[in-house]
Amino acid sequence: MTDPSPSPRTAFWETRSFALAMIALAAIPLLLPAIPPLTDLMGHMGRYRVQLDIGHSPYLPHYYRFDWGLIGNLGCDLLVELLGPILGLELAVKLIVLSIPCIMVAGLLLVAREIHGRVPATALFALPLAFGYPFQFGFVNFAFAMGLMLIAFAFWLRMARTGKLKARPYVFFVVSFLLWVAHSFAWGTLGILCFIAEVVRRRKEGKSWFETGWRAVVACLPLAPPALLLMPWRGGDSPKGTFDWFNWYFKWIWLRSVLRERVQIWDMASAALLYAVALSGLVWKPWRRYEPILGISAAVLIAIFVCLPRVLLSSAYADMRLVPYMLAILILALRPIADRRIAIGIAVAATLFFVGRISITTLAFLKFERNYTTQLKALDHVPMGSRVMALINTPCRSAWYSSRMEHLSSMATVRRQAFVNDQWVAPGAQLLRIDYRPAGRYYSHDPSQIVRRPDCRARNEPILEIALEYFPRDAYDYVWMIDMPSNRWPIDPDLVPIWEGNRFGVLYRIIHHPAPKAMGPNPAR
Repeated sequence: MTDPSPSPRTAFWETRSFALAMIALAAIPLLLPAIPPLTDLMGHMGRYRVQLDIGHSPYLPHYYRFDWGLIGNLGCDLLVELLGPILGLELAVKLIVLSIPCIMVAGLLLVAREIHGRVPATALFALPLAFGYPFQFGFVNFAFAMGLMLIAFAFWLRMARTGKLKARPYVFFVVSFLLWVAHSFAWGTLGILCFIAEVVRRRKEGKSWFETGWRAVVACLPLAPPALLLMPWRGGDSPKGTFDWFNWYFKWIWLRSVLRERVQIWDMASAALLYAVALSGLVWKPWRRYEPILGISAAVLIAIFVCLPRVLLSSAYADMRLVPYMLAILILALRPIADRRIAIGIAVAATLFFVGRISITTLAFLKFERNYTTQLKALDHVPMGSRVMALINTPCRSAWYSSRMEHLSSMATVRRQAFVNDQWVAPGAQLLRIDYRPAGRYYSHDPSQIVRRPDCRARNEPILEIALEYFPRDAYDYVWMIDMPSNRWPIDPDLVPIWEGNRFGVLYRIIHHPAPKAMGPNPAR
């Protein structure tokens, strides 16, 4: 680490005003959309509605159960609990989600400054990763916590640099619990980064490897207590699903998809540029081009990415989530460029690249929002507390572009307190439970709402014609076909169309026939 003392020739990208401008720039794509267009977010919003209103709603207790518990995945849930009653659910979610990329940009710049004493020009290339694929997918608790993790790590480094080592254990004893509650993955990542930072610092002081090791362990002990909170997960509601190790096909996809958004050529070219920047230090004397703390941290995170399964403790895409952060750490590890003219050129190029990414993201988000608005007009015809069977036309997983409507149907829960078959259940990983037996085993939860082409659907996803024939009609009041082309709309006397979305999307009211009365005893006998 280098002492960040001010220089009389401070470059423009090293100033506080520039940092604030980059943080503000990260908020722009999310300013206009009423609903942040992140794939899983609407599903989270449905859960938030249950969380906020189940205690006094006349409808939600018939369908759901929500029991508070201490789990390592509550960052945004707790903020919604605080802000939702004041601002309303949708505005509260928008403001929370809008803050996430801003927090990550701030964290990246703070870490770069603490490590190098100033912000290297190359570090600016890491800023677009604030809109990396995990965030675009809607892993909001994870992305929120990882942004806080970067800020916490910068604070850890700063307390060491300023000699506040006596106060640091008390501060980070609290920080570790808060970060674990936000998301346990971020807490674990912070522990790895802090341990490596302590090892490197002790070695620079000339300590032996043995003394370095045990002193680093002691220094990081204040981060360890949240591990005790993992013990209840081994009990009744512990997340048990861990599988799909060393799936090289998916790992290659995750590497390519680090900036996946809407336009494949642009996204993949942008990703290639970031990998080129990150690996540029390997061209000549890499041990001099990479700062040891972040260089070693990046290497460890890459090894963890290789070893992580696709599904860890019931959380899908566990390995994918790490990619933007390991890439960002590797970019931040690059030491400042000595030649000022070259540094200025790189800083300008990186800033323009970030502006370009933000501009395209803003346009893409507005397009998603317009499509949402079209489909959500169906909710004007759905009464409060209704039961809605959603069937959502969804592209194949191999398609780069996604409509991001997989959980749009949850807005019926958000705005109409309706039951919808699109909530996922992950015991130990989230607190919502589905308690509506009439919907049956297969048509009550995610992914029963996702309809792909038969040749590219997942094994547990429905086939449209079979779902329409066999779903329990008495358990539902409406069938909502979202973004479904008109040539796939069913013609059924028991399904009455009451809204049509301009050839894409339709809402049916289900006609329920009374059950035949049981034959009583023959009075003539």
